[in-house]
This record gives sequence, structure tokens and C-alpha cells, in this order.
Amino acid sequence: MQIEALQDHADILDDIDWEMTPEDAVTRYLEWGTNWSRGKNMVRSKSDVSYYFTISTWHDPPIIHFMKINSDEALELAAIQIPKKLRDRFLETAPSGRGVFPLNEEIREWLEEQLSKDH
Repeated sequence: MQIEALQDHADILDDIDWEMTPEDAVTRYLEWGTNWSRGKNMVRSKSDVSYYFTISTWHDPPIIHFMKINSDEALELAAIQIPKKLRDRFLETAPSGRGVFPLNEEIREWLEEQLSKDH
């Protein structure tokens, strides 16, 4: 699925957790039995699910992954190319080496604009 296909899935878009980081996803869903978090962030059952974005520098160039995660699995629903100017600015501030990182503010704003119904 590409960004254009995501625009047609309002049911998913309304459920995006824009604040979730890759570390939060692991803590909340893959280590949920040992996670001491409480309140809205606590996984209560295997039916709990989150949708979120990451940036992977395992690819050259880096790519945005749109993820769906629950306590059983993490699925990549979309791979989205980052515009060159945003990618270059991200790489200037990203830790060196390969990894999976949260969105920075500039890329998040770009994604929100791309996914808006008015775009």
C-alpha cells in the first residue's frame, strides 16, 4: 500500500497513534506482560491494536513504514518514500548507523498533510 491508498482508509487513519515510537510499540505490545504502564496505554487483550509510522534507515534511501501492531505480530501496511529535502534533513539529525526511528516533526507534518482529506 502506498500513501495514495492510505487516503481511502479513514477507519485506519482515525486510529493512527502519532505519538508512538518504535520503542513504545515494543514495550506496549511485545513486552506487555512485563509492562508496568497504566491507563490508556495499557494493552488489555490480544484484540488491542495500534497503527503508527516509523522511519527505517536499513534502506537506502530511508523509508517510512506504516505499521499495524498487536501482541501477536507487527505488520507493515505501507512503505512510503520520503521527499528528498525532508529525507536529507532527517539524515542530518538522525543517529548514525542503521535503525528504526520515530518520525521527526517535519516528516510527521508532511504525512498528516498528505493523508488529509483536503489534500
